Amino acid sequence: MIAVSRIFLIALLLAAASPVFSQSNDDLPSAPSVVNKPKPASKPAPPTLPAAEQTPPQSAPAADLSDPRDSNDASPSSSDPNTIRVPVNEVNVVFTVTDKHNRYVKDLSKTDFKVLDDDRPVEEIRSFRRETDLPLQVGLLIDASNSIRERFKFEQESAIEFLNDTIRPRYDKAFVLGFDIAPELTQDFTDSSEKLSQGVRALQPGNATAMYDAVYYACRDKLLKSQQQTSVRRAIVLVSDGNDNASHVTREEAIEMALRANTIIYTISTNFPSGGDSDKYDKVLERIADATGGRAFRPFQLTDVANAFAQIQDDLRSQYALSYHPANLAHDGRYRTIAISAVKKGLKVRSRTGYYAPGE
Repeated sequence: MIAVSRIFLIALLLAAASPVFSQSNDDLPSAPSVVNKPKPASKPAPPTLPAAEQTPPQSAPAADLSDPRDSNDASPSSSDPNTIRVPVNEVNVVFTVTDKHNRYVKDLSKTDFKVLDDDRPVEEIRSFRRETDLPLQVGLLIDASNSIRERFKFEQESAIEFLNDTIRPRYDKAFVLGFDIAPELTQDFTDSSEKLSQGVRALQPGNATAMYDAVYYACRDKLLKSQQQTSVRRAIVLVSDGNDNASHVTREEAIEMALRANTIIYTISTNFPSGGDSDKYDKVLERIADATGGRAFRPFQLTDVANAFAQIQDDLRSQYALSYHPANLAHDGRYRTIAISAVKKGLKVRSRTGYYAPGE
């Protein structure tokens, strides 16, 4: 009996020491809290897919209005240790001269002008030429907002006539950009009058007006990127009532981008008859044109829009160009003023009012 009792006691002790497999999951201890886990020193970057495995975007992205000066992208040669970067200290200015009857004066020489850079006389005009036949790069920007709906058809036809008369095949190029709440490129750079006409006719009146965004986008993404072509005249023809109510950038930021792209802006107001708030908006258009060396047209009636386009065409073929080295130019990115005047009285010189010095 004593042996049996010992065997029974040993069996009980072994049963107590054995693991229990009948527990439910709810009875099991939980995993350690994620909050208490030590964080890695830095988040690992996602793996880069090979080019063949990368998925292309399914739709075109909206116009990017970020400032290109914030970009960290480098040119292909900037990482080359053998590349020598030479700062450009030469300022190029395109301008027109008219007499007291507003007729173009095209037979002047460099001794007929005085140039001030940042209020200081320029010691030497390094180059001077009459630019009557340079290739053109023209951006046609048409307000397609509700505010100009009644006049839209006539403005389209006038713009098409302007492009047909101005853009020479295999020599000039133009693009068409409509804007309401956002810029819409309906025709990229081309010398085809047929494609440009189709681009103008593709524009449809929309909602709000983002005029400053359209100017900024056109200058930065179309004209600034073409600056490697130095012997080209860049211009924008802006047709609008000047009432911007939807832009992400300001008027002055749009003007700054035009100056950086060395682009002249001509504005054609669609405010007729004038008066009331339209005078305020016309002054906005005048500010944009004057700052970039262009002209602001204020037609008195709808039929005058075609005449404004014709005058812009004459202006583009009646210009001078000069270049100079500024005195005491610091590479600080600062805005510097330009003032060109004619020695002979009674002549009016129209040019951009300044530029931005190179950065560090």
